[in-house]
Amino acid sequence: MTLHIPFDNSYAALPDAFYARLDPTPVKTPSMIAWNNALADELGIIGQSAEAFAGNTVPEGAAPLAQLYAGHQFGSYNPQLGDGRAILLGEVIDQSGQRRDIQLKGSGPTPYSRMGDGRAWLGPVLREYVISEAMHALGIPTTRALAAVGTGQPVLREQGPLPGAVLTRVAASHLRVGTFQIFAHRGHIDELRTLTDYAIARHYPDADGPMGLLAAVCQAQADLVAAWMSVGFIHGVMNTDNCTISGETIDYGPCAFMDAYHEGRVFSSIDQTGRYAYGNQPRIAVWNMAQLATALLQLFDDKEAAVEEATVIVHKMPGQLQSAWLRRFGAKIGLENPTPDDQPLIEELLALMQKDGADFTNGFAALGTDSARDQFTDRDAFDAWSQKHEARIGPNAHTIMAKANPKIIPRNHRIEAMIEAAVAGDMAPFERLTKALSTPDQTTDDTLHRPPAQSEIVPATFCGT
Repeated sequence: MTLHIPFDNSYAALPDAFYARLDPTPVKTPSMIAWNNALADELGIIGQSAEAFAGNTVPEGAAPLAQLYAGHQFGSYNPQLGDGRAILLGEVIDQSGQRRDIQLKGSGPTPYSRMGDGRAWLGPVLREYVISEAMHALGIPTTRALAAVGTGQPVLREQGPLPGAVLTRVAASHLRVGTFQIFAHRGHIDELRTLTDYAIARHYPDADGPMGLLAAVCQAQADLVAAWMSVGFIHGVMNTDNCTISGETIDYGPCAFMDAYHEGRVFSSIDQTGRYAYGNQPRIAVWNMAQLATALLQLFDDKEAAVEEATVIVHKMPGQLQSAWLRRFGAKIGLENPTPDDQPLIEELLALMQKDGADFTNGFAALGTDSARDQFTDRDAFDAWSQKHEARIGPNAHTIMAKANPKIIPRNHRIEAMIEAAVAGDMAPFERLTKALSTPDQTTDDTLHRPPAQSEIVPATFCGT
């Protein structure tokens, strides 16, 4: 069947300063590894083609380009980043009327590659495919995976030659805080204004100017980070170039879901200071929004008044985060309308989890069952907490908890085992994991909800280069 993608491109109509136009670099022997039929249907895509999604052919109507942006990486500003191994093919309008980007990741070098080869190997491609689709199934805003294609040629990394692959990523857009930062830093005010107008029209049409955009993005990011926290997700690289204006999760490099709960848990192999630790994510989200505010201030003649307005907006964000966190965690313990008075009850349970090294996902999933206390070593302490919990919850608590507490997550040791098998040519673990994670409220595959044994623990993940 001939591939048909109903492109309706808008970013490519922006001035040339926003991107570099180029086609993907062809690969040796493309082969389809995974294809997301349900997502393809949502996007109105008919047919599939390993050639097109590897970058060997450019689909009709595409306008391939690499996007330009900058960003703070671990707190240090890098004045130019950009898509170093990704090509935006174009956009479609999905069945719900929303505009969606279609991007190839690992599609060869671009003018922004910074000495890199522009390629990706199979492991990070499958990791992003599995985890992003799991996040979608959990109801958390995220980029999604449409296809994974093998390239038939090796990628050279420190570990040696590894099988190459290309991921097709779908997003509400790839606009980032760093997209605004690069034009503000360079003093390119016309481009910054064009970008701001574009972002408002595309994502927040009700926003009133730059400060309205800032307020909308702050709320979206507050909701997103609270959602991450509620499933034990640690992003790992919350740099401003990985912080989307749309409020979607993007970049599944050194990320992971916690097993044993600990507020200071870090998975990124390059995060030596704990900047992006689990419990630090709300503070970093606020910091990132302060950087967006700083960029948008360049649009105002009256800087003093603009600073005052932006400060008020950003200073509201901790409260927004706290409210979103309370809604999420209140639901996790079965509260229909949690109030600030309920926060100590939630925090007491989390402190007990951290003290006992209890499994975050299984501990919450067991609440309200006879096996709940078995998740804790200090059962007397849990029993004391449980008495207070029982006194607070209402008749719908079990239904609320069932909806808020997934039974299965993409555990790090399962992801690594899946990658190892795939490199050896066995895709069965990938298919098994992808299927199970599509229904996180069920445990049809009982072995996948088990935490890792001591010998299976994967303490760190690496950037997907």
